[in-house]
Amino acid sequence: MYLPNRTLPYRLEMYRQIKRKRTLFSYLFVIALPVIVALAVKFGTSGNSTGPTRFGSGTADLIGLATKGAANFTATMFYFATPFLLVAVISIFNGDTVASEASWSTLRYLLAAPVPRTRLLIQKLKVSLTLSFLAIVLLIVTSWVVGALAFGLKPMQTPLGVTLSNGLAIERIAIIGFYLTLVLLSVAALAFYLSVSTDVPLGAVGGAIGIIILSNILDAISGLGTLRNWLPTHYSFSWFDALSSSIDWSQMIRGAAYSIILFAILISLAITKFNKKDITS
Repeated sequence: MYLPNRTLPYRLEMYRQIKRKRTLFSYLFVIALPVIVALAVKFGTSGNSTGPTRFGSGTADLIGLATKGAANFTATMFYFATPFLLVAVISIFNGDTVASEASWSTLRYLLAAPVPRTRLLIQKLKVSLTLSFLAIVLLIVTSWVVGALAFGLKPMQTPLGVTLSNGLAIERIAIIGFYLTLVLLSVAALAFYLSVSTDVPLGAVGGAIGIIILSNILDAISGLGTLRNWLPTHYSFSWFDALSSSIDWSQMIRGAAYSIILFAILISLAITKFNKKDITS
């Protein structure tokens, strides 16, 4: 008996995507960042240099405090990964998901299964978002473990002059991770929309990354004034507010709400476009 709501099961699509080499390589890149940074600090020239601005010198900035313990190191990895690494990984997972099927000429066979078009997109989106969330979790866990092995489990010292116990630091890191998950939904939706719009996976992934890079550049131009508030990357670093003794939620709430709204709009456009698209490959 044909049941549309049972076509393309989530576990099957997840299994297909996990087996792909791009998934493995993406997670390896996420793991590599904290490992490479820790090794560079421990054995590189920065570990023996002098001066107030060297990496891990203890100056009152996030990078300078990176070597003060696992919590500080994890926060610094957030700072390094937010503008590009996480954007690239999430763009790969969401931008490649539909376009790759079209480029392999398997998309029309999936639809002929028959899998309803909207369900196909929703199932693929659920899997790509799961993989994206796992990338953020993997960054947190790897950074904490590497930071603990390299620099110990010391109380967190924030650039705001606040000292947080490990228990409270873990809570704040969880808040930051959850916030990044929400704020990066706009990146995922942009990549997913482009994936529906093209049959070239590299075009969807590269297009999403390029737009986010352009947004970062525009956000750095103070002359744009309040127009920068509407850029998808304007609130990317609002998680800094979680490092204070008393969290100011206003910017994070605004950034998360903006990202969720943008996500809903882009996914709706993607579904509408795909339902009207002539699938020829």
